[in-house]
Amino acid sequence: MRNKIVAGNWKMNNSNSETNKLLNELIGSRFPSEIRVIVCPSFTQLGLVHEKLQNTNIDVASQNMHFADQGAFTGEISAKMIKSSGILTTILGHSERRSLFNETDEILINKVETAITENIEVIFCVGEELNDRKSKNHFKFVQSQLENSIFLLPKESWLNIIIAYEPVWAIGTGETASPDQAQEMHLFIRNLISEKYDGALADSISILYGGSVKPNNAFEIFAKPDVDGGLVGGASLNAEDFVKIVNAF
Repeated sequence: MRNKIVAGNWKMNNSNSETNKLLNELIGSRFPSEIRVIVCPSFTQLGLVHEKLQNTNIDVASQNMHFADQGAFTGEISAKMIKSSGILTTILGHSERRSLFNETDEILINKVETAITENIEVIFCVGEELNDRKSKNHFKFVQSQLENSIFLLPKESWLNIIIAYEPVWAIGTGETASPDQAQEMHLFIRNLISEKYDGALADSISILYGGSVKPNNAFEIFAKPDVDGGLVGGASLNAEDFVKIVNAF
């Protein structure tokens, strides 16, 4: 049975005091025991958040990671640095990293391979822009993203892979893929994994939806058979909203 997961990507938000307030509210909340809950704070707060959430049922992930072990990469953070803060999960390939920081498929597969080597779990993001959706090129685009990155991995590396499908046109725009659109793409991705590797692996991989998930749409989206949870952006900064989303299964 696939893991049900809700991950909150805080992006570049929250001071230490704001983070402490949010964490206190989350720690005091009730989550279904069968749902894995993850929060993804900024790099400067990874240690703080990890320490605060010890002995809770909330995991912590980083928002990014460099592929090099060390070196002259000012402003970057390595796998070993992440692990030294107690973190064993990272987001890679987020659309904002791809578009704003020019992360290519080549860069991303290097990052993923480093993460796998370091036994760091990866939430790997894929998704199309609005022009790809309008031109009906969205399936081909997402397939290309997969084939040029994590489909280059051997089957055994997929033990540490979670996929997040994020239609870029629905991130921070208030637009959301319909539940049927989300299901259609999630099933497409799962079928690609089955064709590339095998059906058993495809059935075991959690695929999250990321694109303006809110309390008022989470239930319908999560009810789809191939949607295994969400990668939540803005709504994860509000404890009440995030708790409602987690409880939408």
